[in-house]
Amino acid sequence: MNILIDRFIHKLITFSTPQEPIWNIESIKAGKEPHWNYIDGCMMTSLIELYKETNDSKYIDFVHQFLDYYVFEDGTIRGYDINNYNVDDICESRVLFDLYNITKDEKYLKAIEFTYTHIQTQPRTDDGNFWHKKIYPNQVWLDGLFMAQPFYTRYETELNHKKNYDDIINQFNNVRKFMFNEDKKLYYHGYDSKRTIFWANKETGLSKNFWLRAIGWFVVAIVDVASYMKDDAAKKEFFSPLLQEIINGLLQYQDQESKLFYQVVDLGNRSENYLEASGSALVSYAILKGTRLGLLDSSYERIGLEIFDGITKKYLTEKNGDLNLGGICLVAGLGPEHNLRRDGTFEYYISEPIVENDAKGVGPLIMAYTEVIKTSKK
Repeated sequence: MNILIDRFIHKLITFSTPQEPIWNIESIKAGKEPHWNYIDGCMMTSLIELYKETNDSKYIDFVHQFLDYYVFEDGTIRGYDINNYNVDDICESRVLFDLYNITKDEKYLKAIEFTYTHIQTQPRTDDGNFWHKKIYPNQVWLDGLFMAQPFYTRYETELNHKKNYDDIINQFNNVRKFMFNEDKKLYYHGYDSKRTIFWANKETGLSKNFWLRAIGWFVVAIVDVASYMKDDAAKKEFFSPLLQEIINGLLQYQDQESKLFYQVVDLGNRSENYLEASGSALVSYAILKGTRLGLLDSSYERIGLEIFDGITKKYLTEKNGDLNLGGICLVAGLGPEHNLRRDGTFEYYISEPIVENDAKGVGPLIMAYTEVIKTSKK
C-alpha cells in the first residue's frame, strides 16, 4: 500500500459530494448542474476496484452514497438524456453492475436496462461503429471505445447470453482498420467516416495527431472488455495481439528518464510538448492489467510499474500536508463545426489547460494503483 496515495484518495472523497465532486473540474468551471457523466464514472470505477482490493468499506460506502443521488427508483438517472446519443454518458453505468451485485437493490438493475436502451439505439457508422455523439455524426473517437464497450460487454456477459460479442469485436476491429498508422504504430484520435468535418483528412477521414489520453482510453477499453468477455479465443486471437501491438508502439516514444509519455505522443522533441499524467496512468493500468490477464507476457509488468512510479514521483506533490496530482490535460476534442479551434493540430493539443486533481487523471491513477496492489500480493 502507498500511504501518500491513500491519503490523497481520502482527501478526494472527504471533500466531495454528488453535487460538488472536487475532481470534476470541467463541470465546476462550466457551472453545470449535477449530471451522469464519464468524469465521475472514472472515479466511481476506480473506487469500486479499490474497495475490491482493500475491502475498506469507506470506498463502497462513498460510491453507494454518490450513485444513490443519481439513480431513481424507476431506474432513470439524473441528468442522463438518452436522446443526446452521447457515448460518454454510458461510461458511468458500468459501476451499476457492481452496486447491484453488492446491494441487490432493483433500481440499479433497472438503471442498467435503462442504459442498455441507449446501446440499442445509438446511431452508427455504415461500418457498424457507434457515433461518438449525435452532435458528431458519423465520427468515431478512440475514447468512445472506453466509454461504451465495457458496459456493453458486461451486459452481454451477465444479462444477454453473450449475443452481441461479434458486434463488440467488430467495433474494435474497425478502429484498427481505419485509425491505426502502420508507420508510427499509433492510433489517431478521431475518424470521420463521411470525411466531411473540417478537422478530417479528405481522403482518409482521420484527424491529424496522436493524442495520448485518447490512446490511453483505447488500451484500457481493450483490457477491460477482455476482462468482462467470457471468450478465451477472442482474448487470445484478437485482444492480445491488438494490445501488444499498440503497447509496443507507444513504448517507442516513452521518455526514458521519467517513464511517462507526451501529450502528443510522437512529438516529444517539440519544446512545447509535455509529459502528461492521465494518459500515462491509463497506459500503466492497461499494461499491468493486460499482464495479469495474460494478454501481455510477464516482462511487461516491470514497465507498467515503472510508469506508475514515474507519475507519482513527477506529479503527486505535497505542500504543507496537502497532496495534489498535477500534469493532467483538462480536456481535448475535435470540433464540432462551430469550434474551429479544436482542429487536431499539435498547437491545439498543447493549448488546452493543464490542471490538478481532475478525475480523468486521478481515476486512472487509482485504477493503476489497484493493479499495483495486486502485484504486491503475488
